[in-house]
Amino acid sequence: MAVDKQAAPHVATIEQLARGEDPASGGPVGEIPGRSAGYRATRLLVYTLLLGLALLYFVPFFWSVSTSLKTIPESVKGFDLIPNDPTLEAYREVLTEFNFARYAANSAFMATSVTLLNLFLCSLGGYAFARLRFPGREVLFMLVLATLMIPDQLRFVPVFQILSDFPHTSWNLDFPSVHYNLIGTYQGFILINAVLATNLFLMRQYFLTIPKDFEEAAKLDGAGYFKTYWRVMLPLAGPALAAVTILTFQGMWNDFFWSLVILQDPDHYSLTVGLSSFIGQYKTLWPQLMAASVISIIPIALLFIAAQRYFIAGVTAAGVKG
Repeated sequence: MAVDKQAAPHVATIEQLARGEDPASGGPVGEIPGRSAGYRATRLLVYTLLLGLALLYFVPFFWSVSTSLKTIPESVKGFDLIPNDPTLEAYREVLTEFNFARYAANSAFMATSVTLLNLFLCSLGGYAFARLRFPGREVLFMLVLATLMIPDQLRFVPVFQILSDFPHTSWNLDFPSVHYNLIGTYQGFILINAVLATNLFLMRQYFLTIPKDFEEAAKLDGAGYFKTYWRVMLPLAGPALAAVTILTFQGMWNDFFWSLVILQDPDHYSLTVGLSSFIGQYKTLWPQLMAASVISIIPIALLFIAAQRYFIAGVTAAGVKG
């Protein structure tokens, strides 16, 4: 097969290398052809549509910020994104005249407690489902996933009965001898959210993506199951832990149903339940409600910005292993 001497680069012989000549040389590389006009037009159209969609999703948030800067009469006039006379009076009233700080502290405490419990218990359970071999493992895991199909409203009555007489033992009301009423307490809310099936599934899927070589090396060093989990597997599951942290904290921070059902004492209200105090029977304080909503978004936004790289990596890795 003939070779075009003009196209093929010159390769130096051993004698030329010995004389210190260049090992190879070739002609200049031609210009890389540019993208076609059709490709650029398609790309421009796609980005335009995505930008329009992003702005469409941003309108409710912008309306909330705009309403928080209005007075009550102006807020009920109609849909007007630009306030005529912007004022921060609604923010001042939220932070001084309402029990907003107490509600925010309650939400932060409960969301942090539930998140820490889920990080430990769900990672521990996910490791067991991914690596340990025991009878009925797959059936038990399917039952855990089946709980995701049960809505909270359907579990309301049994959960309420259990928490009102905890630990509830219907087969023997005298055992144990001490029962507690956890309705209206932080403990009741934290207990029913201590292990979430979504987080258990996420951790199990991520542990399946970690090579078994790390575990085998730990076993050779004499590590048991828990030490392998704690010292080897858990540090490798950083992206999944970040995803669990964001999802759990956001879910608990925004939870309304169980907060309303369990936290019956106004001093224990979460932020979402406390926001309902701005809605009266005959009047809604729209500027104050929107101001409180905007403030409540800030912690979640900061958390996501700080850990978004790990969140995306964790969710992506957990979805590629069956």
